[in-house]
Amino acid sequence: MLKVLVKAARAHQLYLHNNPSYLRALDLARAAFAPIWAVTDEMVFDVTETELRWHGEAVLEESEKATDNIPWMMYKDGIRELRLLKEFERHELVPLLDILQRSRNVSPEEDDLLTMLWEQEFTYLRYRYIDLSTEQATPIDKAGFRGGEAGAQALQESAPPIDSTVSAVVNLEDFDSTLYFLEESEVEYLREEVRKEYAIDMRRNVVAMLLDTYEVQGDPGVREEIAALLDTLMLHILSSGEFKTAASLLRETSQTAERAPGISAEQKAQLLRIRNRLSEPEVLAQILQSLDEASQLPDQEDLNELFDQLNVTALATVFSWMTKAQTPRLRVLLENSAARLAMANTAELVRLIGSTDRDVAREAVRRAGAVKATAAVAALAKLTTDPDVQMRLAAVQALGDIASPGAMQFLERTIEDAHRDVRVATTRAIAARAHRPALAKIEAAIKGKLTRDADLTEKMALFEAYGTLCGDAGISLLDGMLNARGLFGKKEDPELRACAAMALGRIGSEAAVATLRRAANEKEILVRNAVNRALRGGTA
Repeated sequence: MLKVLVKAARAHQLYLHNNPSYLRALDLARAAFAPIWAVTDEMVFDVTETELRWHGEAVLEESEKATDNIPWMMYKDGIRELRLLKEFERHELVPLLDILQRSRNVSPEEDDLLTMLWEQEFTYLRYRYIDLSTEQATPIDKAGFRGGEAGAQALQESAPPIDSTVSAVVNLEDFDSTLYFLEESEVEYLREEVRKEYAIDMRRNVVAMLLDTYEVQGDPGVREEIAALLDTLMLHILSSGEFKTAASLLRETSQTAERAPGISAEQKAQLLRIRNRLSEPEVLAQILQSLDEASQLPDQEDLNELFDQLNVTALATVFSWMTKAQTPRLRVLLENSAARLAMANTAELVRLIGSTDRDVAREAVRRAGAVKATAAVAALAKLTTDPDVQMRLAAVQALGDIASPGAMQFLERTIEDAHRDVRVATTRAIAARAHRPALAKIEAAIKGKLTRDADLTEKMALFEAYGTLCGDAGISLLDGMLNARGLFGKKEDPELRACAAMALGRIGSEAAVATLRRAANEKEILVRNAVNRALRGGTA
């Protein structure tokens, strides 16, 4: 893990942060932590001039005291112990790499590594350090929590007893104690209030104050200026990756556009222009592009809130980017957001099925099946005759997922499709839903010449569907294929006989089992194996 971390630090030094090599090194470094967190929630390393030691064992060794030697960089500035907590790689790996990069080129008058770490206020990284001017002094435990109260508590709990003989360390007994102390409940109250203060999103407060002023002030000049400020503020919010705050701004401006007293049509359009512009394909594509190149991605909930506030036309852009995104986690985020948007905007989803952009149309088809949108059945049925085989296949799979009576009726038409993959997908969907009205067409396909010329996969799909649907009424036909001999004593093709055995296993009745037992001693190994599996109930 530490070797991969060193490589990520070097990549951070060499490449721009949107470079694929840097992003790949960062992903590998984060992945290297996973096996360790499976067995422990923290790692504690002792820092020497050339080593990081874990439980007394050197786990990272650097041969020289160079500027890119991470142990030496920490040791020379007084750090003697490094503690990493679970989730460090997700939240604070990049800030640490930034600090290491800055400390490599720091000048004498600038802050040292220890000061940079203190300013960052880490939550998942802690360290112990000594004052280099008094190196023999007791090390001070500095816990890098955001919020001073947690750091103070950790310092109080972990600091060793103070040696009053060491002149560099302050002894509290040398000073008069104050006459009054806070009660524990008062201390806890102060901690909670400080936590609340740091948790306040000041941008939301700014938006709320601007919109309150917008509603109170009816002057057109004031309202125009506030709308322009909100427009600019949205750019800053998006650039900082605060998608939840951006969603809040869109939601509040939409509500203000409806309820502000005396608002004119032009003023209303000016407020709504923020949401409309953000929903445009070019602008939304730029946002998604920046996410694809970013080192850190927003939470799923924050991205969902932003997309929920966009116009329904944004769905097409999201569908288009699901195939373009290079970052696997971004694709997952977009998949989940697209599912929400599709369920909430069925009419737009149906419209996109007929889109001229084939990537958008194919994703709309897939989403229609995933959300079981019965309103999309008619649009999907049109695609079952599309010249593009992949589009026909996607439409068949979506209809099978929806599985409404109307969808299954349209599926019956594709049993005889010109392409083998479409026929197989259709047959499997009919079997999975046990759609008995398709039995006649399945039986006709089994008896026809097409089945005899088909490959084994298609034969198996047809016979399994037939066995699922026919019941005892189909035993006679299957028995003739499995056991009967032709005019000159020749039996059917071994593949057809094996498929007939599988179909009888699907039926599973006493008559079907009796038919299978008559072929239990068949010399043809393919047929015999199929019969034995069917008798064991192993056809699947």
